[in-house]
Amino acid sequence: MEVVPAWAPAVGFTLLPHAGGFLGSSITKREIPTWYKTLQKPSWCPPNWVFAPVWGTLYTSMGYGSYLVWKELGGFNEESVVPLGLYAGNLALNWAWTPIFFGAHKMGWGLVTILLTTGTAAATTASWYNINKTAAYLMVPYLAWLSLASALNYRIWKDNRNKR
Repeated sequence: MEVVPAWAPAVGFTLLPHAGGFLGSSITKREIPTWYKTLQKPSWCPPNWVFAPVWGTLYTSMGYGSYLVWKELGGFNEESVVPLGLYAGNLALNWAWTPIFFGAHKMGWGLVTILLTTGTAAATTASWYNINKTAAYLMVPYLAWLSLASALNYRIWKDNRNKR
């Protein structure tokens, strides 16, 4: 009988968020030089090269936070349903944004999705706070970035409503 090494869950939880980012990157790479570059963007829009390292860092941080919560609660059980369920819902919304915004060019639906993502990230952070404060604090940069990304999505949608 093979036992899972003690480090394996930490690595798995930490890498899990990157799966959606990796899959979405193929859409983004295709659309940035074609569709996205034609959109009017505000002067405060970060340069394209910033997004990959920022998301990589945020995914690592939130993934490790989810591991801390999982470990603190003793794994997947009745007590972990809400905090890890909120996190799973947040990841699903996060991963859905790229195909909606970049893939389908649905800027308005992208805005709805990112606002829902921000809301579930805030709920996740709040639910984690009483379980493991470090895990909750690891979500703060993600919340800050989602705020910027939401404002950016709004401005792009507002300024390019007639573009497909």
